[in-house]
Amino acid sequence: MKDASLWDWNPGEKEIVAYDACSGDCEWLEEPVVSPDGEKIARVAKIRDEEEAVFTLAVNGELWESTFERCWYPRFSPDSRLTALCSEMAEWTLVVDGEPWEERYGFIWDTRFAKDSGAIAAAVQQDMQYGYVKDGEPWGEFFENTNHPVMSPDGSKIASVVQTRNIPQADIFTFKEGCFSVAVNGEPWDRNFVNCWDPVFDAKGESVATTVRTSLYDYTIAVDGRAWNSRYQCMWEPRFNPGNGSVVAAGRQGGKWGMLKDDEWIWEPRFFQCWKPAFSDDGANLYAVVAPSFGRWTVAVNGKAWGEKFKQAVSDLVISPDGKRAAIIGKTDEQWGIIVDDTRWVGWFAMAYPPVFSPDSRHVGYAVERKDGQMTIILDGHAYHKDFDKAWSPVFSPDSQHVMIRCLDGGVYKRIVVPISEF
Repeated sequence: MKDASLWDWNPGEKEIVAYDACSGDCEWLEEPVVSPDGEKIARVAKIRDEEEAVFTLAVNGELWESTFERCWYPRFSPDSRLTALCSEMAEWTLVVDGEPWEERYGFIWDTRFAKDSGAIAAAVQQDMQYGYVKDGEPWGEFFENTNHPVMSPDGSKIASVVQTRNIPQADIFTFKEGCFSVAVNGEPWDRNFVNCWDPVFDAKGESVATTVRTSLYDYTIAVDGRAWNSRYQCMWEPRFNPGNGSVVAAGRQGGKWGMLKDDEWIWEPRFFQCWKPAFSDDGANLYAVVAPSFGRWTVAVNGKAWGEKFKQAVSDLVISPDGKRAAIIGKTDEQWGIIVDDTRWVGWFAMAYPPVFSPDSRHVGYAVERKDGQMTIILDGHAYHKDFDKAWSPVFSPDSQHVMIRCLDGGVYKRIVVPISEF
């Protein structure tokens, strides 16, 4: 992984490239993506050709040498390598910085990046069988159906829900017996369930937990293929405690939602909804999205709900690096805002994007879109002094003293480094 301290953190504005720049004869350019270090902007480019469809990627206006029948889903990896899903001769592969993987497939989608390594993976289909490919190498067995993939933090493993038995059309009896399980690197568990959802790895990448349905009406959690003893009316995705390896998940019983740990209630079922659990890195604090009353959304910390609430929706709960703070965006009266540590910041917007904490956990920034379509960055409740045509989520310097603004301004993609003191 590239060390962010090696990026250019000198304060100032750098013009990277004109937004519509293209080194060749481009018929059109598609939506842009930008690199984490702010140095690159990339777009799928349709090359003008009278005889056939020709696509490639434009990076800072320069076209890749390689061209394809179709390109889609461009994404930058955490270390700023550009990936795209591309087809040649009606077969698909993943391309990294212009270099295609050797293997070809009937289709490819859902590019994933490992948290703690440079591994890259994607879902693939070949001859109507489904599986995953990591760094160009397919995992073990392919299946009739795979979904809900997740990579271990170090990228060495991929877990996914898989269909292990064929279900003939209208065969409800086979379905009720259980046809789904979880496979790790292509090896399925030795037990099937009626359904499985949202597998997750523990912090070490050694164990996998998932939500399962053991009958048409009963839900629980399975860890490494072994289901909890109790059954519940419904359950959401599990999470491992990074401190002690225990497993928590939101469950519904008696019409209300609470939080379970290793099949025991730790938050009694009293919420109208409870989901998206998230731990601090040391496992000491557990956060979750909750609805204490119908249609009112907020955050609970160790079972205690915040007082501030949104009326319509919430999204993107984010925990600070030290695990002591949290922020969540939400919607009230058709406008988006943010609550940080149970304090609603001033300002409502047409859209708000996921909050970002500084490495020292002292600062919070996020991108917003105003009603006129212009965007800007909010830092600790204060808006940057200028609006932009488009702005991506802010990036903090490793020492938490500067923030990088990646933006489109007057038809130019810019990278602006601003001292936090200037907000």
